[in-house]
Amino acid sequence: MSRFPASIENLIQEFKKLPGIGEKTAERFVFHLLGRGREAPVRLADALLALERTIIACASCRSIAESDPCRICRDPARRGDELCIVADQQGLSAIERTGEYKGRYFVLGGLLSPIEGVTPETLGIEKLDERVRGGVVRELLMAVNPTIEGEATMSYLSRRYAPIIPRITRLARGLPRGADLEYADDVTLSDALTGRRDVMSR
Repeated sequence: MSRFPASIENLIQEFKKLPGIGEKTAERFVFHLLGRGREAPVRLADALLALERTIIACASCRSIAESDPCRICRDPARRGDELCIVADQQGLSAIERTGEYKGRYFVLGGLLSPIEGVTPETLGIEKLDERVRGGVVRELLMAVNPTIEGEATMSYLSRRYAPIIPRITRLARGLPRGADLEYADDVTLSDALTGRRDVMSR
């Protein structure tokens, strides 16, 4: 038998689905909301519903946005000949926080992992092909986490695009192997961006 009314138990279970949230933390979230009056749960619900109503994927870079194309893709000041490949929105946000990168992006939506069923098709590589095969992109910067999956993804993309992209680079100094981009500080990421090195060049 549940210790709480069904509505509370259901919300606890939903909070537990978030990364790093266990039973006790989920309970604290729920009772914190309840302790802030009736308006707090309503504001939270409205914010969550707004995500469903307003957030879309940019057709060009696949980042989350409220318009298509997104703010970055329609910015005429961004360099169209530089394309930064990130695994997810957190990676894009981390790069943007540094203020160092002035090109455009493509969000893979994951990293290659055959064991987990993540293949080039599920990462939208066909859409990336469209971006790079027009002859505009001169540098492909791969800014993904240096994990086993990240290295496999970078290797795959390097081999795929080496014949058509003059310069393929990756983030350099400052990012230890196995580190996650979203947890790196801005100075470390700035160093990695300015010190990026060639993976393949011609």
